[in-house]
Amino acid sequence: MNTNELRSLCPALQNKTYFNYGGQGPLPTPSLEAITNSWRCIQELGPFTAEIWPFIAAEVNSTRRRLAMECGIPPHRLALTENVTSGCVLPLWGLPFRSGDRLLISDCEHPGVVAACVELARRHDLGLDSLPVKQLRADQQQTDQGVLDALEQCLRPRTRLVVLSHLLWNTGQIMPVAAVAQRLKQHTQQPFLLVDAAQSFGQIPVDEAAAASDIYGFTGHKWACGPEGLGGVALSERVLAEASPTMIGWRSLQDERFADLTPEDPFHHDSRRFEVATSCVPLMAGLRRSMELLAEIGSAADRLESIRHLSGRLWQQLNNMGSSLPLLTVPPPAGLMSFQLPSGPEPSDLVKQLGTQGLWIRDLADPPCLRACTHVLSQDAELDALVQALEGISP
Repeated sequence: MNTNELRSLCPALQNKTYFNYGGQGPLPTPSLEAITNSWRCIQELGPFTAEIWPFIAAEVNSTRRRLAMECGIPPHRLALTENVTSGCVLPLWGLPFRSGDRLLISDCEHPGVVAACVELARRHDLGLDSLPVKQLRADQQQTDQGVLDALEQCLRPRTRLVVLSHLLWNTGQIMPVAAVAQRLKQHTQQPFLLVDAAQSFGQIPVDEAAAASDIYGFTGHKWACGPEGLGGVALSERVLAEASPTMIGWRSLQDERFADLTPEDPFHHDSRRFEVATSCVPLMAGLRRSMELLAEIGSAADRLESIRHLSGRLWQQLNNMGSSLPLLTVPPPAGLMSFQLPSGPEPSDLVKQLGTQGLWIRDLADPPCLRACTHVLSQDAELDALVQALEGISP
């Protein structure tokens, strides 16, 4: 299969020019069919019969193995979740903090994760520090060094957790997760590393970063083109050994027949201690099918090369406009292309105006900018259409 063939299988890409893969990717028709086929099978077997449990176990186990393989970890370290937020926050709240410990959070994190950290700090008397990475706008080598330099400046003796995205959702820079993890091992507290992988999974190779992180939370509904409502989190052996379950349900328990009110150790000893209760099994078939379709186009590295070609071309076109200012001083390392228009309508108004022309990008608040995402499914003609529409915007 080539990209044009896969595009033709995505209803969301028909009759529009789509650049919002960082918000939600299109669901291919074969993936939708896999979901409906799974629903049909469940109903035919009976949704709560003896025959259904082997089917559900096979769906869960195959999905766990597939996602774990993508993350470069053994399956027992991969918990299935509903989204990035639950993947990050559920294990985060189970970490062994003490009053006076400090959380170091990058200044480019998503508000959902930041809010969880702020509330955690309030409840447990933790300190909050900021890791400045927003200003890093140059090539990858300079960015990597800038992150490590900032880390040296911001780590404190009581730092217990560092929060950093693998791919920043606003500026589009890739963070050196493995190098950060290595540096944290040298700290006296050996801080935990929580990585928001919302923008990396399905877009760039993630195995090295996921294996190096303590908590690496991702979703399937963005760059992997899966259904919303299903994601995962890669967990380190240290988290499995030291973190307590937070949201607790029957899936957290070694034995769901548990009735003893004072058990010594009721929870799973692997990633399942952070799974909760009933979830939507048919979504698993849909995500696996989407990942299979993307794999037919090429490996993660191959797809990233195509994405970089497209985002680099768009970066150059926006630079040539004169009235546009890309945030990065070099072509993006992946598919997030953020830029500013110093003159013209408010970003939110511009997004609506482009939408009436069938062109879909989004605006971001911090830093104030517009964001257009190129995917392996994007086409050169779409980039030209976006630039032409931007050139026609009146100041």
